[in-house]
Amino acid sequence: MKMETNLESATQLRAPAAPCNLGAGLEGMVEFAERVEHLDRTLESLCSVTGESTSRSVDRLRKSLADYEPTVTILGQVKAGKTALVNAMAGWADLLPSDVNPWTSVVTSLHLTPGRKRAEIGARFKFMTEREWDRLLTKGGRIGELAGRAGAESELEKIREQIETMREKSRKRLGKKFELLLGQEHEYGFFDKNLVERYICLGDDFDVEGEEGGPEDQGRFADITRSADLYMNSPTVPFRMCLRDTPGVNDTFMMREQVTIQAIRESRICVVVLSAHQALTSVDMGLIRLISNLKSRDVLIFVNRIDELADPQNQIPEIEASIRQTLVDQNGPTGAAIIFGSAYWANKVLSGGIETMSELSSHALLDWAATALDDSATASSPADMVWELSGLPNLFRHLSERIVADSGEAILSKIANSAVTIASSQKVAESITIEGKDAPEELSMYDVRSRFDHLADRHLTKLGQDFDAMIAEYQTRADRAHANFIERATHSLVEHLERHGEREVWEYSPTGLRMLLRSAYNVFGTRAHALAVKSFEAAVTDLAELYYAAFGSVVGGIQIGLPMAPEIPSPVALGQTIALDFRDGWWKSWWRRTRGYKAFAQKFQLLIAAETEDFMHQLKVVQTAEVKDAALRALHDFMEEQKDILLELGSHAGGVTDVQELFLDRSELERRGALQDALDTLTRYAA
Repeated sequence: MKMETNLESATQLRAPAAPCNLGAGLEGMVEFAERVEHLDRTLESLCSVTGESTSRSVDRLRKSLADYEPTVTILGQVKAGKTALVNAMAGWADLLPSDVNPWTSVVTSLHLTPGRKRAEIGARFKFMTEREWDRLLTKGGRIGELAGRAGAESELEKIREQIETMREKSRKRLGKKFELLLGQEHEYGFFDKNLVERYICLGDDFDVEGEEGGPEDQGRFADITRSADLYMNSPTVPFRMCLRDTPGVNDTFMMREQVTIQAIRESRICVVVLSAHQALTSVDMGLIRLISNLKSRDVLIFVNRIDELADPQNQIPEIEASIRQTLVDQNGPTGAAIIFGSAYWANKVLSGGIETMSELSSHALLDWAATALDDSATASSPADMVWELSGLPNLFRHLSERIVADSGEAILSKIANSAVTIASSQKVAESITIEGKDAPEELSMYDVRSRFDHLADRHLTKLGQDFDAMIAEYQTRADRAHANFIERATHSLVEHLERHGEREVWEYSPTGLRMLLRSAYNVFGTRAHALAVKSFEAAVTDLAELYYAAFGSVVGGIQIGLPMAPEIPSPVALGQTIALDFRDGWWKSWWRRTRGYKAFAQKFQLLIAAETEDFMHQLKVVQTAEVKDAALRALHDFMEEQKDILLELGSHAGGVTDVQELFLDRSELERRGALQDALDTLTRYAA
């Protein structure tokens, strides 16, 4: 029994010793959480006073509200302190192992739910598909494909050796189950450190087995794990939130680059974690490329590890100026907020260990406090002051403001608009019951339903066709930009060869290609948004005419809100690394292997066509399909709501058969009062 107790305590996550100001910076989220709760209560009240048909629509709205979970993606280089920062943001000092760098393509999503007491609610781990694993093994991932095209035999051989080692380790760990696990998921109703390390922590060194003395199955599934989802209560957040910890961008196989790009695409806000020692002076340009395609407002830069600076007061302004200049020089998001802090300090506060800081860290803390803290902070406890200096409150403040102002307000407005339509239609339904119909033509409910189905199908079909035409036009423009870039680059290459011959290595930046493609994509995004709005307006106009034809002028009281046009995702695929991004041995190797002007031009065109094939596909096909599907889904959901409303109106359209029905009892008056209250509240949220 004693051994079991010791084992359990060893695998448990340490409970945080939270400071009093743990929620500092999240005040906006607190107020937002109260509004969400108020809106949900209003929807619940509306559900109780509507008919059976429309109550289904209200239930769907409540589910949409309950499912809303703002996502923040954390990205940066390996060893920049991303995982330590995620632990601090979650309020758990020892949640994810931050002393081991997982080299597999693992994205770890922490789904945080407000709660005073921590609770490991559940975990889900997804494995690579057979296609992803095959690409990694047969071609060496993106870096192997690139090395092969560049003719870098030594680098390619090194990658093959590393992959062979990885293959043998995986088979040794997993045995016959190996192939069966690909594409599968493992789910648990709990998680602890050992479970997490079993799936996501292996380390960057290929020749190191598990830690000596550690559990036998540590890192057992790490080779093939694609993503991890951990569900937990957090004492930090006042509203549910997902923190997505991505692998570093400077990994061996660039498999992580692909899943990091996907993670960025799936969230509205990205926190870029930099090391104070590196900042953006020595960081590889892959990080700049990833964030350069995002809006400045969607990017927060957190400069971590200031606890390791010798002179924070003077060094931090210099680092910020350097970062700003680099962003300008590299066409990055120049307006992004830059926050300085230390995840190390934050986790020391959470674990109750501020007295155990290193001497260097303590010196940096005192030095930074002289600048960062004002006189009012002297009344705070040491833990509160260190928490403030860690930069977490400032980071939370920026995140809270962006989440609420952007996706938060949008989801409240979207749900409230739909609910206003439902509530106002319920009032109209009651008017129909008492006043009878005043329609210019007699239509049976069968006719009304038939017309509605035809109307919905016609608008959905037209929207799909219009999007197909717009996407085809955009794809033509993107292909033209791509061809023009290759033509100009080839011309520059030939000109270089004529002037300098083959001995001097030629360089050509792909920035122009990315700018042309980004411009074409932005035009598509603007037109797609306008098309969706125009289509939604036409659908609402036709619906209003159908309502009038079926029920007469009394339906003028229905407030039909427009569906929300889909957000246009940023073209993050443009950040993918291609051969022209390299200025090292690979490009020079390719250059030295090529002989003859004609061969240079032909091989260069083939190289760039192959290198850009993937992100061209992402921009032309994948992301455009996402926008189209989002618009069609919004219109489809809107039509489903209208169908329920139509059925509710039809159920009241038979007129009054009994004079007694004209006299409303007290419960009916109360119900109508509740309906009016709900409508008033929803109208405020929809505004």
